[in-house]
Amino acid sequence: MATRYLYLARHGSADPFGELTETGHQQAQLLGRRLAHLPIDAVWHSPLPRAEASAVELAGQLATGTPVAAAEELIDHIPYVPSPEETPAAWVPFFDGYDAEEAEAGNRIAQRLTARFATAPEHDDVREVLITHAFQIAWLLRDALAAPPTRWFGLPVANAALTVIEYRPAVPPSISMMNEMSHLPAELRWTGFSAAPRP
Repeated sequence: MATRYLYLARHGSADPFGELTETGHQQAQLLGRRLAHLPIDAVWHSPLPRAEASAVELAGQLATGTPVAAAEELIDHIPYVPSPEETPAAWVPFFDGYDAEEAEAGNRIAQRLTARFATAPEHDDVREVLITHAFQIAWLLRDALAAPPTRWFGLPVANAALTVIEYRPAVPPSISMMNEMSHLPAELRWTGFSAAPRP
């Protein structure tokens, strides 16, 4: 059965200006080494510099000639703004200030993201790496689980952590890996999360 393998990763750790730090460069290289044995068909990245730089670092570890390109659907955005009835009190400060037009624009991008990448191939296996942002990975996970649209919020993703979703015809998607960081040494894990004790 033909399968689309999506290897999802948040960009490497970045500075406040959105440029990769030395840690971010190392994280992306190590993720590339982890994927190097796979026959990757393409590496797609968000147009933002931190994602593009991560994709270039990662692709440098893959087979020569692996295509690397930007995909507008991977841009960092809010994929779904919950209605007041869907919004727990603790979430209100985060979503405060998004008007209906902004919310609709973000959701249109999110719908294009799933339409382009969250589908089974017709004939042959497809293996694609998507270097994007935390919210976009959370949205794809939510979609794979057929969860309510609000559930993208609360699925945090670490820098350069690996999530794998598999799509096959006529069956629900499979999430075979989420936020997996064994390719990173301990000192490079859990970046992009708030400070807290980690396992």
